[in-house]
Amino acid sequence: MIIKAAGGGGGRGMRVVHTEAALIHAVQTTRGEAGAAFGNPAVYMEKFLERPRHIEIQVMADQHKNAVWLGERDCSMQRRHQKIIEEAPAPGIPRRVIERIGDRCAAACKKIGYRGAGTFEFLYQDGEFYFIEMNTRVQVEHPVTELVTGIDIVQMQIRVAAGEKLPFSQRNIQMRGHAIECRVNAEDPYKFTPSPGRITMWHPPGGPGVRVDSHAYTNYFVPPNYDSMIGKIIAHGDTRDQALARMRIALSETVVEGILTNIPLHRELMVDAKFVEGGTSIHYLEGWMAEHKR
Repeated sequence: MIIKAAGGGGGRGMRVVHTEAALIHAVQTTRGEAGAAFGNPAVYMEKFLERPRHIEIQVMADQHKNAVWLGERDCSMQRRHQKIIEEAPAPGIPRRVIERIGDRCAAACKKIGYRGAGTFEFLYQDGEFYFIEMNTRVQVEHPVTELVTGIDIVQMQIRVAAGEKLPFSQRNIQMRGHAIECRVNAEDPYKFTPSPGRITMWHPPGGPGVRVDSHAYTNYFVPPNYDSMIGKIIAHGDTRDQALARMRIALSETVVEGILTNIPLHRELMVDAKFVEGGTSIHYLEGWMAEHKR
């Protein structure tokens, strides 16, 4: 089983239990962590999967009982239960399987009267989806969905919040090409320790199919108080191979000096054989780090 904090996320307040004898102590410890981190000691338990992928479905709904799903994302490349690479669509999963779960997510939005952007998150293993949670907001990884659907999710959320109807139906939504996002974090690329401080050089990449979302700039000071992410590099291509090639070039062009970032790790993962093949589990990076003795 895995015990999780009910009032938060981000990898905090989580503990895996392999024996019944360890259960009570694990619950007590996790409750303490959850209370300290989120002000809410409530926890819940669910089945622990050994090698799942993290697959999520982007939805959008209005107040007029219209709801659609905007494809899926694979967010399985994670460190400390936090995503660092996301892509759309998810490689290697049959479309009929994705369409079945996507239609269920849209139906759920209608059932509960949901309005706005949201994401249904799942673990996926052996052809089955296991529901984790719904994030009732725009997520960090929304750009990959925007690039493959051509839909501005942030704009659409504002429009439905203002009472407008969705200007499209499910049959109008088509996936075009492939997109990959690398989160740029101010941290040691292999130890993951924070690296706050002043950025003495910020040179983002450019070129066809490359998008950069960031608030950082040369002379910007990265504070130690918040999440370590300082930007996102997103690459889109007609195929996954083209998106990967564009991302490799984009990462090679990116210059961030004055602090440490995880860009060197991204450069290595973009040429890793298993990642290039697609379909790695949420535990892959942990094994990769151990194998490379990082």
